[in-house]
Amino acid sequence: MIFLKIQWTPSETLFKIGDFGIHYYSLMFVIAFSLGYYIIKNIYQKENVKTEYIEPLLIYVVISTLLGARLGEVFFYNWDYYSNHLLEVLLPIREREGETFLFGIFSDYEFIGFRGLASHGASIGIIIGLYLYQRKYKFKPLLWVLDRLSIPVSLGAGFIRIGNFFNSEIVGNYTGNNFGVIFSNRGEILPRHPAQLYEAIGYFCLFFLLKYFYNKGIAENKGYIFGMFLSILFTIRFIVEFVKESQGGFESVLTLLSTGQWLSIPLIITGLFFIFRSSNTK
Repeated sequence: MIFLKIQWTPSETLFKIGDFGIHYYSLMFVIAFSLGYYIIKNIYQKENVKTEYIEPLLIYVVISTLLGARLGEVFFYNWDYYSNHLLEVLLPIREREGETFLFGIFSDYEFIGFRGLASHGASIGIIIGLYLYQRKYKFKPLLWVLDRLSIPVSLGAGFIRIGNFFNSEIVGNYTGNNFGVIFSNRGEILPRHPAQLYEAIGYFCLFFLLKYFYNKGIAENKGYIFGMFLSILFTIRFIVEFVKESQGGFESVLTLLSTGQWLSIPLIITGLFFIFRSSNTK
């Protein structure tokens, strides 16, 4: 049997000028939002919806995604840290350890970009953002928007996980054999499960599945595609968590499962609810 072991020594930045650089993680976000815009534009045009509603949608989605993901990271995983670093919650900065000035009141910070984003928080943020969007632009019901936006969001989620792979973060457990990825930039010599890529492949497959059902007209059953999106995406997340290194959070209190798994369960149930509700509603 042939085992695959990959030595991974990536650079986090595409290029860097001084302290400023373009990170691959940020680039994946740009790709995700750009492709999402293109897909939604085609859907709106196909269904004779005015394209003037697209740009506001992009703004709502971008803001709600980043804000929800950031707050999810803060409250679900790292409140102990951020409770003492409130300035870092919404700003792309990090305190330099041991460096203070002006009688220790202000600390010296460095620009690090927006890191520390939780997908569960992003999902909740997007749903809230779309609710506000639909309240202002009442051209279609909320479930109509959620069904269609679920398609590009599943694709974008895959690119974000690729960004995590470039950053060598959200890594998997050690495989215990010659299969896996050695994250050399973390100073490691043993292979781990590429958990980020597992999720990315799963999300890309989900994208093609949702697109297939949309093309078959299943979107006429309001909430069905949105339900599939929630239940399948977070089932993928739930399964991959078994080979993923602990990300912290409240799993030390709620044992048996990881924080990511506990957070996935209510979203999976919500997705199943919309599937069954849509199946029984013409």
